[in-house]
Amino acid sequence: MHRRTALSVSTALLLAAPLLSACSGQAHPGTAAVVGGERITTSALQAQMNDVRAAQNRSGQAAAELIANTPRLDRLKLGSMLQSRIIDKMAATAGVSASTKEIEAERASYVEGVGGAEQFEAQLLQKTATAPDQADRFLRDRVLIAKLTAKYGNGQLAAPAAAAAKALDIEVNPRYGAWNAAQVQLGDVETPWITQKTRPQQPPAGA
Repeated sequence: MHRRTALSVSTALLLAAPLLSACSGQAHPGTAAVVGGERITTSALQAQMNDVRAAQNRSGQAAAELIANTPRLDRLKLGSMLQSRIIDKMAATAGVSASTKEIEAERASYVEGVGGAEQFEAQLLQKTATAPDQADRFLRDRVLIAKLTAKYGNGQLAAPAAAAAKALDIEVNPRYGAWNAAQVQLGDVETPWITQKTRPQQPPAGA
């Protein structure tokens, strides 16, 4: 079985700041970030946040805790969106891709590992603030990361990630945090995919 990253992501975030300005100094109203010359709109970011909050609110007694654990969901989701764009760029450069069949196989592996589809969706929501309808993107990233790791070596993704991020010329609206080009991350939002880890073991029953 190929190696995968753990279902983990940091929620450590920075304080809010003013709006993003381009290199020209012109403001970008309604823009959360610019990646490779393309905008990630605030409405697209808000839609992802709404999906997560809706999923959290459906979690019964766990809802309040899930919401409390993601106080700055906007920065967390934007960091995830930026990570996916970087992974796509790395994959394109490396000449690797993720097919629908591979993504579904990845899903089946995770579902089997945690004891069912509901458990997988619950863990995804709890540990990565990913709503069920966002799971395909998460799984696609995992497939690509595994292929990139096979190409570059375990723990050797930092350099190609930095090169991809530089090529994308990422700008982030400062209200969501500062883009750290050296660390290839949004503020303090960690990128565990750079340091490749093995797939976590199946959790104890009831976890």
